[in-house]
Amino acid sequence: MEQRLTEQDGKMALRDHVAATALRGLERYGPAIDAEGLLRLLTDRSVVRFPVEIRFGTERLRPGEPGFPEPVGERPSDGYRLWLHPALEARRELWPVVVSYYLASVNYGPVVSADDAELFGATLLNLDIETYYLQMCALADWIASLPGSSGDLP
Repeated sequence: MEQRLTEQDGKMALRDHVAATALRGLERYGPAIDAEGLLRLLTDRSVVRFPVEIRFGTERLRPGEPGFPEPVGERPSDGYRLWLHPALEARRELWPVVVSYYLASVNYGPVVSADDAELFGATLLNLDIETYYLQMCALADWIASLPGSSGDLP
């Protein structure tokens, strides 16, 4: 008898892989990942599949957006430039929260959902998903409240 896999099976397999990859990162760089641990984690290809460099600036961000992973070449293996809002540069304690969210996109590309990104971030930072989600919401609200982040033209 032939077994047919469904789209839901694929989504569950992706979620399982997302969680396992983030757990590997937590085990290697945890139990509490700070900015320095995060920078080390970015070089571990068993956790972050492709090279990632962090840059601060609003050049590639939409208004109110805390970060954006920009491909640096034609292939994912060329790496990514993860743009973070400049307000985060001096707030190193927030780097793991925001960066971990975008690492799911780096690892899995456009098939990853916001739920998958939250699962990756929560697992990597050893938080429950709701706590991580609330931290990301608070961070996004803070970024959106900064002068020039509302999307209004100067």
